[in-house]
Amino acid sequence: MRITLTGATGFIGSRLVQLWLEAGHELHVLGRKPGKLPPAVHFWEWTDPERTSPPAESLDGSDAVINLAGEPVAQRWNEAVKQRIRSSRVQGTSRLVDALRAMPRPPAVLVNASAVGYYGSRGDEVLTETSPPGKGFLPDVCKEWEQQAQQAAPLGSRVVCVRTGIVLGTEGGALPQMLPPFRLGVGGRLGSGKQWMPWIHIDDIVGLIDFAVNTRTVQGPLNACSPNPVTNADFSRELGRVLHRPALLPVPEFAIQLLFGEMAEVVLASDRALPQAAVAAGYPFRFPELPAALIKLLC
Repeated sequence: MRITLTGATGFIGSRLVQLWLEAGHELHVLGRKPGKLPPAVHFWEWTDPERTSPPAESLDGSDAVINLAGEPVAQRWNEAVKQRIRSSRVQGTSRLVDALRAMPRPPAVLVNASAVGYYGSRGDEVLTETSPPGKGFLPDVCKEWEQQAQQAAPLGSRVVCVRTGIVLGTEGGALPQMLPPFRLGVGGRLGSGKQWMPWIHIDDIVGLIDFAVNTRTVQGPLNACSPNPVTNADFSRELGRVLHRPALLPVPEFAIQLLFGEMAEVVLASDRALPQAAVAAGYPFRFPELPAALIKLLC
């Protein structure tokens, strides 16, 4: 299979590259710089995704296109940062679909990144792929992002929007940021700790994207999170237990707001998201329970 991928040097993308090369697929990568890509990967420069479409040659003959590119959300927001977060996703996806529209044979599947931020902070409400979007900056971005990806459906491409939760891994994502205070014995819940965390092990997000590429019945939104979300308080206790450290020192909400500004709403959001579509399609979660996931990563 020939696969074209954006975001290939990121936390999730680099693992997909490894998986698909080992499976014998031909990989074409789009990006501003090649980074540390394996020699077997074909790199195509795409320096201005918000204004220009990718080179046609990078997509020629592709069976699947995977779009993971986007400005990092986990940074202190200002108006310029928020504009980059939005345009890198919405405009970047729009330009990519423009290129697919110009192809004589569009790919069979477009797997586009999204996020559980689509739902906004919803307390204890159970959220599935049929739940409506929330209100606010991130829900609006995710909704527009998915709308642009869905423009590939009339071309004959099966479109999957992967609404990713908190990805747990040691090489990127949120976990490396959490570990230092917990290892020092000064970790604890964030704010009230009652907020739900839609977590997923790195092996499962990679496996789920591969599953979406290869399973023709999968289309539309796909919550990429464990079937067993936990509250932040429970997550903190379990992380402390696995590290053999206490988890008794909470971080007050006002401190999180001082540190992160407006982005604190993401840190403190409550998303009780369930992967209803993935379970219905038959995806076999490797790490459905948090204790086993943390032990695999940290022990």
